[in-house]
Amino acid sequence: MARPEGLYRRPDSGFWWINTTLPNGQRIRQSAGTESREDAEALLAKLKLDAYRGHHFGIKPQRSWQEAVVRYLEIKRRLRSFKDVQRMLRLMDPYLGQLMLSHINGDVIWRLIEGESKKGNQPATINRYLSVVRALLRMARDEWQWIDTMPKIRMLSGEVERDRWLTRAEADRLIACCAPHLAAVVRYALATGCRAGEIMGLEWERVDLARNTAWLNQTKNGTPRGVPLNVDAVQVLREQIGKHPRFCFTHLGEPIRWQLSNSGWQGALERAGIKDFRFHDLRHTWASWHRQAGTSCDELKDLGGWKSRQMVDRYAKFATENLLAAASRIETGRDASVIEMSRFRHG
Repeated sequence: MARPEGLYRRPDSGFWWINTTLPNGQRIRQSAGTESREDAEALLAKLKLDAYRGHHFGIKPQRSWQEAVVRYLEIKRRLRSFKDVQRMLRLMDPYLGQLMLSHINGDVIWRLIEGESKKGNQPATINRYLSVVRALLRMARDEWQWIDTMPKIRMLSGEVERDRWLTRAEADRLIACCAPHLAAVVRYALATGCRAGEIMGLEWERVDLARNTAWLNQTKNGTPRGVPLNVDAVQVLREQIGKHPRFCFTHLGEPIRWQLSNSGWQGALERAGIKDFRFHDLRHTWASWHRQAGTSCDELKDLGGWKSRQMVDRYAKFATENLLAAASRIETGRDASVIEMSRFRHG
């Protein structure tokens, strides 16, 4: 049975439905999302007007922030950090939820910054919100062509970079205080720099001990990558053989599903006397150890699966071997050409 042209009702829905061809030739069949005929007629008129303006005058239809959020979340749905993105966009709703994208300007962004600052949020937290807003607006401008311009969004200064890592002695103490299944996870994290989710989801079919390689199909940035396994990592994996047919790291015969912030992890930290330390800081520890051992930033970027060099440069401060020659130039006893500044005193 052919659908009626224009507005019509369906027996399986309380909403009005739209079936029409727009002035630009686009055919649409969709729900109006309302039980009111007047509201449905208004929506249909808007769709036709926007299509007419776009087709004849090149005027882009107005798109709302909420429309952009729906599409953006659909694109980001497969990311492991999807829930965090969803949460941050929900927090932005009081500032942006009722606006059209073209109405989001520098004043709006400033109100967002002021509002979050008054809540007591630190620059690091606000910067994460700004980063998501900027990424969404860029996508709306560059990929969807919904807007032609967007405000310039700068990150706030004063963000304190977290610099928490363990010494070898502290790491050994932590491992000794962990339950066996947790100790294996910690050892593997320190040997490979893998994130918690990457370790928990590691399957035997993605491990080749003969080639000392593991493959990750789900990473934080959504890009599969290979992980070279050093002797320590291989030893940990060999100890897990036979415990589960599918997953490498298990507890009581089942894959580890819980987040690594439970009582077992916290108890191990307390027994080891380690404070202010998160599981993700094991990755920072791994990267810091590499730089101290002379691994270059480019090598570390590839080892850790970072997409940009900027993410790795934070660890550059741990490598000083390239500056030793410069530092030694003024050692006591060396014939250094140091000018006595007293020679230039004014008469």
